Amino acid sequence: MPPPDTIAARRNEPTQKHPPTRRGRKAFTSATAVLRNLWRRLTSMHTALVLLFLLTIAAMPGALLPQWSTSRVNTSKYIADHPEIGPWLNRLGFFNVFSSPWFAAVYLLLFISLIGCVTPRSREILRQIRRGPPATAPRNLSRLPHHEAFTAVGDAADAGERIRGRLRRTGIGGWRTAMRREPDGTVIVAAEKGYLRDVGNLVFHISLLALLLSTSVGSLFGYEGSVIITAGSGFCASSPIAYDDFRPGSMVNATTTTPFCVDVDAFHATYTEGGQATSFQADIRFQDGAELGTDTWQRRALEVNDPIRFSGDRLYLMGHGYTPTFRITYPNGAVRNYQQPFLPSDSMFTSEGAVKVTDPPGYPRDQLLKNQLAIVGVFAPTALLAGGVLSSGYPSQLSPGVAVDIYRGDLGMSTGRPQSVFAIDNTQVARGLLVKKAHAVLAPGQSTTLTDGTRITFTGAKEFVSLQTSYDPAQGWALVSVLFMIAGLMASLLIKRRRVWYRIRPEPAPRADPAGSLVIEVGGLARTDQAGYGREFPSLVALAEDSSSVAGRRPAAAVKGQ
Repeated sequence: MPPPDTIAARRNEPTQKHPPTRRGRKAFTSATAVLRNLWRRLTSMHTALVLLFLLTIAAMPGALLPQWSTSRVNTSKYIADHPEIGPWLNRLGFFNVFSSPWFAAVYLLLFISLIGCVTPRSREILRQIRRGPPATAPRNLSRLPHHEAFTAVGDAADAGERIRGRLRRTGIGGWRTAMRREPDGTVIVAAEKGYLRDVGNLVFHISLLALLLSTSVGSLFGYEGSVIITAGSGFCASSPIAYDDFRPGSMVNATTTTPFCVDVDAFHATYTEGGQATSFQADIRFQDGAELGTDTWQRRALEVNDPIRFSGDRLYLMGHGYTPTFRITYPNGAVRNYQQPFLPSDSMFTSEGAVKVTDPPGYPRDQLLKNQLAIVGVFAPTALLAGGVLSSGYPSQLSPGVAVDIYRGDLGMSTGRPQSVFAIDNTQVARGLLVKKAHAVLAPGQSTTLTDGTRITFTGAKEFVSLQTSYDPAQGWALVSVLFMIAGLMASLLIKRRRVWYRIRPEPAPRADPAGSLVIEVGGLARTDQAGYGREFPSLVALAEDSSSVAGRRPAAAVKGQ
């Protein structure tokens, strides 16, 4: 026995109801339970449907609003036309929907949810297919939606084998069957058909996962680039900076792009009398791969929705317009030719743009910023002048003309502020650093002269084409995924899952029918819906009758009472 002082000391020690290890284990168990519940909610079919609906809603702004990735000009114009809501939509990512964090979050959650839904369902479907139908039957087949009974002569086992063999040879792929003999001599034949319905449903969801994965891979390793080329000139995609607009994936750098060269020889367009376009065609030649740097060119007529494919890239014809050309004669006698694509603003190709001259000849370096020129105006391929406003009456160059404003001063190119190639920086005009010097409406060959003797001559217009290069390494996988999605959806909608049972029971001796020794019951159940099973079930009954020596029919009530 310990001494009294030791006992007293132990009594005075503080007691712990839960040791630290037990407390930590409880906290871990609680956290695990929370995570398990979150995972179950995330991977439920209800959550997947909600996320799919949210993804559809989230993608709608990308279809309804202009996007930076497709048209920076239209997006900028939309923001300028809607000064109240436009900047807020831009901050929230509505002009770059498919790259926004909130769209990526919904996309990722849907991907995880589908994985959690499909994985256990795949195991269950594969287990069912491997196992086949259960060799059991409901106790009372007469309660099934489809039921028939009749008497026959013969052996129960032989009748069951004949029915089973004929079921296997019936229809496309036959029925999956199972047979069992009970202790009282009753033979049960169970058959099931329509497994491809569940397989189709599974294929649909797996294909949806594959489509999402293909889209993700394409956005990571793919890229798109746009360039405007005036007829008679060319373009070489030696690096991303060669494009007018380049949208790379997260894993794309300068070394992963495909180098190629394109020359646009001519552009042809045909229109109806009302100005509706009927055909576009650009006559081009291009080089890629080993042909680069040689005199070997491939010629091709490039049309809308008919891209050129080379080295995994696709070259599309996206649009066209006009490039006005000007000749400027400077006071010192120097002559320079300038051209700049103008942006079409309507279906008749009334176009707006600006020619910026940043290095006029004949001026010392310290005077260049004060003598830069800008030709800002409107081009019309078929000029109509009404009320001092120039517009176009037809898309072709029947009577071209331009209305131009000539500015002189500092264009603001050295300020570091981004500028549109189709317009000047109006802040320079507001500050008085860029001053309007003249206004003129010119036809080809006509000129206007500034006070210092500088003469600007409108020499005509050429046509330009807008080309887009697109590379998506997962495009083929996306196409295959869509095809399998359609196939899986059709299978899940058209194929009907159904079961049929045959109970073959020998008649008890006291009740034996002189005409027969067996009672055969047939019961059918549609696992999905009953549409069409009512027409199929009589053939299943006839199959059993043909497989045995029928003695007569018995009503379902009579069989039930036995």
